[in-house]
Amino acid sequence: MKQSLVWNAALLLLAMITYHLFAEPLSFRFSLISVVLFVIGYLLLIVLHELFHLLGFLLFGRVPFSSLAYGLNVKMGVAYATTDRPLRVRAMRKALLLPFWVTGVLPGVIGFMVPSQLLVLLSTMLIAGAAGDFAMYRELRNVPADAWVTDDQAKPRLYVYEQDFPPEKTSAG
Repeated sequence: MKQSLVWNAALLLLAMITYHLFAEPLSFRFSLISVVLFVIGYLLLIVLHELFHLLGFLLFGRVPFSSLAYGLNVKMGVAYATTDRPLRVRAMRKALLLPFWVTGVLPGVIGFMVPSQLLVLLSTMLIAGAAGDFAMYRELRNVPADAWVTDDQAKPRLYVYEQDFPPEKTSAG
């Protein structure tokens, strides 16, 4: 958690300096509407982040819709998206990083183009929030792409299996 906060602060500082240098001068104005827009945008992007994990499971892992689960772990303070089906490692890698690109990088690019400090801020928060996804991706880097991986239904943890699963429980990938 502490490491995540440090990365978040560093990434936020880097994004704001870059925005100031290449888009427009930073202006710090707080209003009720800007705070409300930030909170709504942040919550919406968190929901979309998890939905894109589910989309990744469907597209890359070819799991059935009925195998998907989505929710909020209040104890851990995290939203989650999971499938009860095993995936090939190559599919899980793609599903792990899909939300980073769509809810992190894309809003940032748009924020620099428009320009919108709010979008750059939200983008930075979502990119930093994907640290757990990157940690899992990093653990899968040296695992053979055709190995199987299952997602823990309760914790942010993956289990890797090199042997095949019974055909009725497997997904393509």
